[in-house]
Amino acid sequence: MPTAPRKTTLLLAAVAGLGLPLLSAAPALAHGYTTAPPSRALLCHQGVVKNCGPIQWEPQSTEGPKGFPSAGPADGTICAAGDSRWAPLDDPRNGTWPAASVPPGSSYTFTWHLTAAHATTSFRYFVTRDGWNPTQPLTRAQLDLTPFLTVNYNGKIPPYDVSHTGTLPAKHGRHMILAVWTIADTGNAFYQCSDVNFG
Repeated sequence: MPTAPRKTTLLLAAVAGLGLPLLSAAPALAHGYTTAPPSRALLCHQGVVKNCGPIQWEPQSTEGPKGFPSAGPADGTICAAGDSRWAPLDDPRNGTWPAASVPPGSSYTFTWHLTAAHATTSFRYFVTRDGWNPTQPLTRAQLDLTPFLTVNYNGKIPPYDVSHTGTLPAKHGRHMILAVWTIADTGNAFYQCSDVNFG
């Protein structure tokens, strides 16, 4: 007959064995970044922009509270999703971030690469107002707070490479596009800032 310690060991092994499938069945945390137009996080990851801090290894991790613009990251911390680890993304670098050329008032396909997909509420795209200051950290006052493109998912899980086609605003010159991926079953969203040049 097994001793008491032997019984305890067998019991723990059985519990651990039962727990493994439960752990592996848990949903993965969502992560992702925009590839078109390329986000600041992606440019850091690619080494196009230097001295970015740890975001260069984690471009998919700009996760913060959802509910933007009424909630979400504080002004001045939007590009880093309110996470101080990614603060270099909020640094305007005196307006010298590389800017992708985009066609004003024309059709454009936005793309994301997700490293972990998740049930999704929506993807929304905002753009800075005319006359915004690219040498200052991004704030709500610098944005048109009505998204120019909203793609609703109603809780569905998007593919790992996802695209959304819409019409760009008829802007001119340098601007920033803020893409917000809102997760359905957590309290968070992902924030990606892309510097662009219209025309």
